[in-house]
Amino acid sequence: MRWTVHGDGRAPAPGEVVRPDERLSWGRTAGLGAQHVLAMFGATFVFPVLMGLDPNLAILLSGLATMLFLLMTRGRVPSYLGTSASFVGVVAAVRADGGTPAEITGAIAVCGVVVALVGLAVHLGGARTVSAVLPPAVTGAVVLLIGFNLAPVVAGTYWPQDEAVALVTMLVVMVTAVAGRGMLGRLGVLVGLVVGFGLSLLLDAVLGPITAPDASGVVSAHPRVDLSGVTDAPWIGLPLGTPDAPGLHMPAFSASAILIVVPVAIALIAENTGHVKAVASMTREDLDPYLGRALAADGIATAVAGGVGGSPTTTYAENIGVMAATRVYSTAAYWVAALVAVAIGFCPKFGAVVAATPGGVLGGITVVLYGMIGLLGARIWVENRVDFARPEVLVPLAAGIVIGIGDVALSAGGGSLSGIALGTIVVVVGYHLLRRLASDRAEERPGLGADAAAEDRPPR
Repeated sequence: MRWTVHGDGRAPAPGEVVRPDERLSWGRTAGLGAQHVLAMFGATFVFPVLMGLDPNLAILLSGLATMLFLLMTRGRVPSYLGTSASFVGVVAAVRADGGTPAEITGAIAVCGVVVALVGLAVHLGGARTVSAVLPPAVTGAVVLLIGFNLAPVVAGTYWPQDEAVALVTMLVVMVTAVAGRGMLGRLGVLVGLVVGFGLSLLLDAVLGPITAPDASGVVSAHPRVDLSGVTDAPWIGLPLGTPDAPGLHMPAFSASAILIVVPVAIALIAENTGHVKAVASMTREDLDPYLGRALAADGIATAVAGGVGGSPTTTYAENIGVMAATRVYSTAAYWVAALVAVAIGFCPKFGAVVAATPGGVLGGITVVLYGMIGLLGARIWVENRVDFARPEVLVPLAAGIVIGIGDVALSAGGGSLSGIALGTIVVVVGYHLLRRLASDRAEERPGLGADAAAEDRPPR
């Protein structure tokens, strides 16, 4: 909580950076905090909407989670904790199985506890623990199957509600993300949402109600945008949400929901590990001793969020991008951003406006976002040069990915495993068992043992 002023407090000198324990003048620090709010804002309130949870509560909890993260990492790891995209697919799967919002948030809380325990193990055993249990081949496959498992949600729920608006929204997100300069390029989702929302209002005024399926698939004539809940919502109050997107509530615990959601812990571990290493590279510091603290902080924040009915959290690449562009890694700016997020969270009228987002707009956004989540898994493979010529890598990953994407089920003893949960188990267990089998066979063949052992080392 103490920062020294960097240089003259105006800007970092050429070739220098503002370190986490430094800051610029408070006016400039406040401006940087506002940039971090903008960077996290779009995804942090869109993902709760996709999960059927209260965006106001998500914004509030993101601010509190960021404060917790900064405290637990002793201010050494500048990062913002926003709503995790990795949970969107598993939440959709739980809802498809008849899961309630309380069961969803209960499963999110359990997943957070798992991540926190992993963080404790990493803190005690060292950063290499993550690479040994969850090598890039495994984490990439799990992230990929989680993302692509969402494709039926886009095709069956959101896109059909208004195909024209969905198409326009998708194009706006794509063009903004690619052609936008500076901060605008990082706000493609937010720009697409605003444009799609405005277009839906215009079409309602000019053409009247649309006859199309609603979120439940029932075809009827209805307005694209329903703002009836905005009028009744107060400007200041607790984030209690709506019947369709509940806010503060007590969780419930369902074994089937927990089995579906808990595999996302692998994605959270991969995200946090990658982000800590990225920040370490930019700040030129060794942050491996803080990886366990970072994982534990995110896990505790997610567990607490689920415990009060909120959305799960994760470190945000969007905010890391802001730091890379400004060369300012001061945690003071993150404290400003966190305080602003908490203030926004106590404005229910804002949440009511977000909750009124038309389904067609969500269709255009999710068709891009869900694909990007899946491709992040492929990116992990590419960056770590995963060797698919090795059958012990290719075979379990191929099987697990198809199971996860296709929602393949395995029933036994009155229960069942399917989709993301079953696919994750096949990837993780299959990879380690087959790698051991391949290693044993290599040792039986003279001259191959050393090569096989070298290939099993975690990538740099």
